[in-house]
Amino acid sequence: MIEDKNQQRTDLGNLGEFGLIEHLTKNFNINQKSTIRGIGDDAAVLDFKDKQVVLTTDLLVEGVHFDLSYAPLKHLGYKSVMVNLSDVYAMNAKATQITVSIAVSNRFPLEALEELYEGIQTAAKIYGVDVVGGDTTSSSTGLLISITALGEVTKNEVVYRKGAMPNDLLVVSGDLGGAYMGLQVLEREKEVYKVNPTNQPDLSMYTYMIERQLKPEARKDIVKLLKDLDVKPTSLIDISDGLSSEILHICKQSKVGCDLYESKIPLDPQVISACEEFKIDSTTVALNGGEDYELLMTISQKDYPKIKANPNLTVIGFITEESAGKHLVTRADTKIELKAQGWKSFND
Repeated sequence: MIEDKNQQRTDLGNLGEFGLIEHLTKNFNINQKSTIRGIGDDAAVLDFKDKQVVLTTDLLVEGVHFDLSYAPLKHLGYKSVMVNLSDVYAMNAKATQITVSIAVSNRFPLEALEELYEGIQTAAKIYGVDVVGGDTTSSSTGLLISITALGEVTKNEVVYRKGAMPNDLLVVSGDLGGAYMGLQVLEREKEVYKVNPTNQPDLSMYTYMIERQLKPEARKDIVKLLKDLDVKPTSLIDISDGLSSEILHICKQSKVGCDLYESKIPLDPQVISACEEFKIDSTTVALNGGEDYELLMTISQKDYPKIKANPNLTVIGFITEESAGKHLVTRADTKIELKAQGWKSFND
């Protein structure tokens, strides 16, 4: 929970907006050569010289994207940065700067925001990005976090969703479904807590999945790995809304079809076990769960020898002509139409 009566509680009104910004950002350091001027002026000044600039932004809203009854504020700060950096890496780019804006209600003391910004600072330090600006304002509905991420990439290295070609391989990093199953565990324990607040759950058997939900990692390492292997994907996207949704994005933008093989989808043993416990189909979880922040890409078959032995990458299918349609090939070797049933922001 966000408040502990035994902890110090400093009212935000004591600082004012500019005092709050100065307090929360005083420990952010500048590391990127492209950052000429960071926090402290009317705007940041950046110099990317001959590089192309990648720009992305995400808004996280309390009660929609996160639940503070089980999401620690430090983890939330970290995750909010990952959500944005993942989009930069999905362009085959290097993330360089972020801006952080929050809207916060008066139920949050200064100490709570310090925790949030500690998570943001940790993420920025680990991933080598500069925090160069942002805004704070009041909210009547809880906590809102908006982060904008910038990155750089040379013209010949940028990768879009639209470049997939028939016969390209469909490849994914890591494993899928962990974040969704972590959320199921946390939601279940929240309901148990409501009934019995003294209950202390044993979550040791779910640690991997809970971490995938509360503290995901953006796949900066995969961008570097591909460069080291001399592999440039023909298309690239991050998996935030579920595997099926992201595959269909690539197919639509590239005007192609696909065959995705159910038996090839990478699943962690903990996810398989949890799906059995919750009586949920593991393929459905992988296809529609979302929030894995892995990278989905298409790769030319000529590059297959470079990736085939790599444990970080899994070939899960291939691209077909658009007229062939978009299919999931089941373990029983039957083809069914691939549909997107993942996260939709405006559905009830």
